[in-house]
Amino acid sequence: MSFQDSHKNCSPKVLIVLHQETSTPGRVGQSLRRRGFELDIRRPRFGDKLPSTMEGHAGAVIFGGPMSANDSDAFIHREIDWFDVPLREEAPCLGICLGAQMLARNLGAEVCPNADGFAEIGYYPITPTQAGKTLMPWPEKVYQWHREGFDLPAGAQLLAEGTVYRNQAFRVGPAAYGIQFHPELTLAMLYRWTTRGAPRMQLPGAQDRRDHFAGRAVFDAAIKTWLEDFLDRWIGTAEKPARLAAAAE
Repeated sequence: MSFQDSHKNCSPKVLIVLHQETSTPGRVGQSLRRRGFELDIRRPRFGDKLPSTMEGHAGAVIFGGPMSANDSDAFIHREIDWFDVPLREEAPCLGICLGAQMLARNLGAEVCPNADGFAEIGYYPITPTQAGKTLMPWPEKVYQWHREGFDLPAGAQLLAEGTVYRNQAFRVGPAAYGIQFHPELTLAMLYRWTTRGAPRMQLPGAQDRRDHFAGRAVFDAAIKTWLEDFLDRWIGTAEKPARLAAAAE
């Protein structure tokens, strides 16, 4: 088999950026694998480099973490600057929580706490804008774990709003999205976060641990449906990428 033939048989990769040693891409990673993608997991915080072009990747997902997009750590600044790569190439790019805040920072928007000091930790309502409704159906409530939010970047399209932190989802360009909430959450992750992050549930506005599990029983099915719907539109499958599918319609 020639190099060209073996290369053609390789599954397309999605770049996965994580921020802790024990972090996983959760339900997002599971769905991407089912869609035929290989996950290229990198942790810049621990020295992994990010690609200078998206030519070798079908898309990128930048996940959350306990740090702030305003921190002075070198890796934070490198990641914020790195968003230039998918934005310049109009490649599929998704920022989740911290990842969305980094994307907003790259685009010149501010990241800051709620004026009253409230956190969103648990299940909270969101409301799609007209643009969001046109894109897809949205769940009534989503899982949150943050105490900072982002301003809407100039030129971005707001897709969903919240009550404590207004900007919950936005799109910029044809394929870059930022979402404040966590559709990747699995049951195992919920146990881990609410155990290791128990002190965060004492913050103003945060929900009790029992409410996290009660909320999952009610709202998780709709969140899972939203995620699959979003991934259909954002990246598609290895055999039928979203942009090629849209072009064929």
